[in-house]
Amino acid sequence: MMVGKGIEDIDVAMPRDTYNTDKDTPTFNAYLTVVVRDSEGKVVRVHRQRSRSPTANFIGLLLPILYYANTGSAYTIKNTGGSTYSYQPAVNNSANCIPYPNTNNNPAVYLVMIQVGSGQQSNPYTAYTLASPIANGSGAGQLVYGQPSIPSNITVSGSTAYFTISQTFNNNSGSTVTITEVGIITKILLYSENGNTASSVGNTLVWYDVLSSSISVANGGSVTIYYTFTVNP
Repeated sequence: MMVGKGIEDIDVAMPRDTYNTDKDTPTFNAYLTVVVRDSEGKVVRVHRQRSRSPTANFIGLLLPILYYANTGSAYTIKNTGGSTYSYQPAVNNSANCIPYPNTNNNPAVYLVMIQVGSGQQSNPYTAYTLASPIANGSGAGQLVYGQPSIPSNITVSGSTAYFTISQTFNNNSGSTVTITEVGIITKILLYSENGNTASSVGNTLVWYDVLSSSISVANGGSVTIYYTFTVNP
C-alpha cells in the first residue's frame, strides 16, 4: 500500500494550522545595542548588531542533568582567572549543582557585570576572559563601571518573550577610550545539599562579542551597553 497515495485520496479539507507558517519552531536570538553619549548627555552614536557568541562555559551550564547522568561525564568550567572547576550535576543530595531560585538557603548565582575591553578574540567559544579588559576606574584608559540593570520579569508580547540587561560606563579618564569587545560575567556557586556547603567558581564569562565596529567614548562621555535575549522575535 502506498501510504502517501492513501493520504492524498482522503476527501477532507486540511486544517489551516497544519500548514507551515514559518513559526512552527520557537526561535532564539540575542542582540547587542550600544548607545554613546557626549559630556552633555546627548546621544552621539547608536550601534546595533546581532549577538552570536555564547561561550563554552554557557553551553556546559545549559546542558540538562540527563546529559550528565546518561554520559557519566563532567564539564570543566574555567573562570576569568583561569582556574578550573568540575561541574557534574545529578539528582542526589551529594551532587554539586547550581541552586535555583536564589534564597536564604540557596547560595546566590548572579550577574556580576557586563564587561568591556579593548582587544578581540577570533574564537569566542573558547574565551574565558576578555582579551584586554578595560579596568573600572578614572585612570588612563579606564571607565567607571555603573551597576548592571536586570529586569524583574520577562516581557511577553503576543508570541514574543524577551528580557534586556544593561550597564552604563562613564569616561573620567581624561582622554578617549575605545571599546572593541564586550562580555557578560556571572558569579557561580555550586551547592551540595548533603554537605550543606557551597563552593565558589567565581567570576565566569558566559557570553562574548567582538564589536563589528569599534566604539569611541570621549572624555566626560558615557556608553550604555544593552543585551536583549528574545524568543520568537
